[in-house]
Amino acid sequence: MVELWNLLKQGNKSALLASIINAVISIAKGVAFTLTGNVAMFAETLHSIGDAANQFFVFIGSALSKKAPTPRFPNGFGRLVNLVLLAAVLVVGIMAYETIVEGYHHILHPQESTGFIISVGVLSFAIILEAFVLFKAMKETLHEVGIEAKGFGIITKSIANVNKAKAATKLVFLEDSVATGGGLLALAAIIISHYTPYHQVEGIASIIIGVLMFIVVGKTFLDNAAGVLGEADLTLRSVIGDIAFNDPGVRDVQEIAVLKEGDEYHVELIVEVDPSITVAEADDIKDRLEDRILRENGVTDVIVEFDEDDNLPKWEESKTTK
Repeated sequence: MVELWNLLKQGNKSALLASIINAVISIAKGVAFTLTGNVAMFAETLHSIGDAANQFFVFIGSALSKKAPTPRFPNGFGRLVNLVLLAAVLVVGIMAYETIVEGYHHILHPQESTGFIISVGVLSFAIILEAFVLFKAMKETLHEVGIEAKGFGIITKSIANVNKAKAATKLVFLEDSVATGGGLLALAAIIISHYTPYHQVEGIASIIIGVLMFIVVGKTFLDNAAGVLGEADLTLRSVIGDIAFNDPGVRDVQEIAVLKEGDEYHVELIVEVDPSITVAEADDIKDRLEDRILRENGVTDVIVEFDEDDNLPKWEESKTTK
C-alpha cells in the first residue's frame, strides 16, 4: 500500500483535477437533463461522464507507469500509460457514438425542451469549470516543455506546443478543449431552440459534439499506439546528437537512438573517439555526455558506447541528407 500511495502521488495532477471536476459537472448535467429532457444536455452529460472516467484512468496509468523496473520487467513500466490511454479512449468512443445516435433521433423527431433557465445555468457553470481545467492543462503543457508565458501567450504557446507535452497532459488538453467548445455549442443550441421553432438544432449540436469526441479518440489512439510500439523522437535525437558531436573529446557520432517510454526518454549512442586516448579519458567523456544529456527534459537513461574514429564523417552527413 505504501508503494501504491507513493506512485499515486506521482500521477498526472492535471488528469486528477480534470476527473474530479468533470465528475461534478456530469452530475449537474445529468440532473438538468432529467428535469428538462434537453438532448444537447444529454450529449453534454455523456461527454462529461466519459471525460471523468477517462481522465481518472489516465491518472492511474500515469502513476503506475512510474513504477521502478523489476527483474521480470527490466525495461520498466513507462509504456503502461500508453496502454491505459488506449483503453480509456474506448470509453470516449462509446459515449461519442451514443451522443451521435441521440442527436440523430432528435433531428428526426424534434421536441421542445423545458427548463430553459436550468439548462443555461448548468451549462454556464460547466463551461466555466471546464475552461478552468483547460487553462490548468495549458499551464502544465508549458511547464512540461520548459516554456514560460504570461497572459494570452499561455493560450497561444500551449496550443503550439501541446504535441510535445506528456501523453496524459495532452489528453486532458484535447478533451477539455472539446468539452469547453462543446459546452458553448450546446448552450447556443438551447438558446436557439428556445427562441425559435427550429428545435432540431439541439440534435445537430449533439452530433457535432459526438464528432468532436471521435476526433479526440482518433488522435489519442494514434499517438498512444505509436507509444506502445516504441516511438523514436527525431527532434530530441537531433538535439542530443549535436550535444555529443560538440563535445571536445568526440570525433563523430556513429549511431544514436532516442526511444520514448511513456513520459520518459531512453538514449543510446555510439560515439567515435581518438583510438589513442586512455580509459580514464574515455570515462571522462562518458561522464560529460551523460551529465549533459540527462539535463534534457524527460531523459532518464543514457547509454554511451565508444568506437575508434574511422575518419568518415557520419553525423554531419546524416543531417545534410535529412
